[in-house]
Amino acid sequence: MTDATVSEPGHRLKPLTPAMLRDLSVRSNLKGAAQSFSHYGLVVLVGALIWKVSSTWSVLWALPLMVVQGYFVAFLFMAVHETAHKTAFKSRGLNLAVGYPSAFIIGLPYEYYCLFHWDHHRYTQDPDNDPELIVGVKPKSDTQLAIAYSGLLQVAGRLWLMLGHAVTGQVVVRWIPENKRAIIVTEARTYAALYALLLALSLWFSSALLLWVWIVPLIVGQFFLRPYLYAEHTGCERTRSAFQNTRTTYTGALVKWFAWNMPYHVEHHAYPSIPFHALPKLNGIVDGEIVYRGRGYIRTTRETWAWFRRQRKSA
Repeated sequence: MTDATVSEPGHRLKPLTPAMLRDLSVRSNLKGAAQSFSHYGLVVLVGALIWKVSSTWSVLWALPLMVVQGYFVAFLFMAVHETAHKTAFKSRGLNLAVGYPSAFIIGLPYEYYCLFHWDHHRYTQDPDNDPELIVGVKPKSDTQLAIAYSGLLQVAGRLWLMLGHAVTGQVVVRWIPENKRAIIVTEARTYAALYALLLALSLWFSSALLLWVWIVPLIVGQFFLRPYLYAEHTGCERTRSAFQNTRTTYTGALVKWFAWNMPYHVEHHAYPSIPFHALPKLNGIVDGEIVYRGRGYIRTTRETWAWFRRQRKSA
């Protein structure tokens, strides 16, 4: 992905010098490992607590832990995203070693997402070419809007698409090049087979372990993840400038940690080769150029919700 940010007329960018870009773009296996191990460590820890509490007392006592686990599991999407850019680690192999299992856990085929996300960066906010806008939910009522913010339709949609690829062997979405379609079909069939195997093993052993520590939390976690994702571009301009078509949301350190610093989203879109751990430093350089600024995710979610409602009424 290119680091060239195209400016619209009248918008003066503050580009990085080649030396600054080179220094900020240094990738680190150590920092990638620290982020990955800490994130996965919490997933494993809370999962063990869920199983202990549910087996000792009852599932009801474990529900609060499932909500926490939901946040942790759903935000493994950020591991998928960063490894799709191959910037989580210096080593390509380590990027794949973290990216593949993370994508499997959240039900988002990795190779498919890499190609989807490539076109998202190429055509950000272009309604005819940005895959996120093409497949995005277009709510016609407040009820449909609430369902969209739950994230459940998005998860169901991508799993249905994956199943379609696996069963039919056909890939027709425009962001998958002809020479990549066989890979996408093979990937979909591998995912479907592994999910079926895990279901069969759970039934064989009469175990609800995966249901309580993975499936239910993943569903619950969408209620946190989807509003976060809507904050990235909703209501921003439809231009080619990352400083105008993307939003950076200023939030707490804990949220930034779980999101792998992606609340610095303008910075990421402007310079996608810069790894997650350098984005705070990049923000200090380009902060004055950012047009759309979110002030926390609760406030930003209210703003994006209002934007969707205005769009519906104007339509």
